[in-house]
Amino acid sequence: MLSVPLPFECEVEASVERPLLGLSIRVDPALVAELLLQLPGQGGLLPDSAVPRGIYATRLDRALGDAATRLAACLGSEAEARILGPGLVREITYRVLCGEQSATLRALAAQNGHFGQIARALRRIHTEYASALRVEDLARHAGMSVSNFHAKFKTATSTPPLDYLKTIRLHKARLLMVHEGLGASPAASRVGYRSASQFSREFKRLFGRTPAAEAARMREAVMG
Repeated sequence: MLSVPLPFECEVEASVERPLLGLSIRVDPALVAELLLQLPGQGGLLPDSAVPRGIYATRLDRALGDAATRLAACLGSEAEARILGPGLVREITYRVLCGEQSATLRALAAQNGHFGQIARALRRIHTEYASALRVEDLARHAGMSVSNFHAKFKTATSTPPLDYLKTIRLHKARLLMVHEGLGASPAASRVGYRSASQFSREFKRLFGRTPAAEAARMREAVMG
């Protein structure tokens, strides 16, 4: 469950015999609210003070795995996807609401409170990451004090605001180098860095390689 925009990486072992299947489902807050109203004894939405984690992974149980498999199967037919797909997405949403990740879905449906305020700031970071954003600007945009914003932001993302912004910039720069063939200096400038040397240091600290070496590795992985 990814409840706020977060950059993340994962490593998998897959083969022709045992391929990796991945599904991404966009959650509709209105659907979550509707389901909550039908669930007995659920207590409604989270209180405004509650801020669940931004990313949370749990093992797929049999019922949820079965629903996901049926959804993947129906996507092979345009008619089945149109007719059966919405019902299967509804079932998956319901099963997640009944599981360990219920709190995150409840927060998404709230549309207000601290979780919604942090999500608003995160959307701004993802659209204006190349700008000179300050914590004060983000806190004001979220309608929170700087200290409260900093604490709630770290609770939701496990990262302080400026570290989060830096990580977004570095990930965006890596994509520019891989997909647009930019060098380190132009990529650094495009994502908001004024110092190419600072960019290179922070890039290597995050990815463990120089920008050129990491871009070459990524291109090889995409091509191969």
